[in-house]
Amino acid sequence: MQQPAPIAMTDDGLVAAFPHQLANDVRAVSAVMPEALIAPRSPFSVYVGDEVVAIPYRIYQDELPVDVVRTLTGVQQAILHCLYSRHSDGLVRQRHLEQIARSDEPWAVPFVVQLVGEYVLEILESIQHGLSDLSSKRSAQLLAYGDFIARNPKFLARTERRVVSYWSCYYRWKFPVFSTYPGCHLLELLRAAAIDRTGRPWPRHTPA
Repeated sequence: MQQPAPIAMTDDGLVAAFPHQLANDVRAVSAVMPEALIAPRSPFSVYVGDEVVAIPYRIYQDELPVDVVRTLTGVQQAILHCLYSRHSDGLVRQRHLEQIARSDEPWAVPFVVQLVGEYVLEILESIQHGLSDLSSKRSAQLLAYGDFIARNPKFLARTERRVVSYWSCYYRWKFPVFSTYPGCHLLELLRAAAIDRTGRPWPRHTPA
């Protein structure tokens, strides 16, 4: 069955993917990007701090030349990488993910966590490498991820179910036991961050 064609997205739609204090930076990024084309599927909404953001499910723009990216500030480049981590091409998603996976910016966290629930094994491995500080007590990364999961328990539950589904469908032959699958390792790190943040047990939606 033919997939619905991408649709144009307004600047306000891109601004809605980040907290309000980043609006001017998001518009600066949007100004140098090709026309924002997104999947017709609804964005996913999560809390970042006390704000609700609406992040595109997929974007379809070509990547920017390096010299154009260099004209952006550090924050603007991170916003750009967040947006391109939603790209329709898995290799593009991975390249830009690797630029934000180590970030402890709260607004970058949902872009990384969403990719935990996707099917490209190399992306999971890149996330695991980037979240090396997540097991360190009092690290900024642990605080950022713990706070995000504590505010978005349903989002993590949905991510857990997607991880199990992709493992069962595509990778069970390679990782017969779910606990050996890289996606499982990432979920354990996220649960541990939530437990550290809340001080209480966290529900599990994966095989024991």
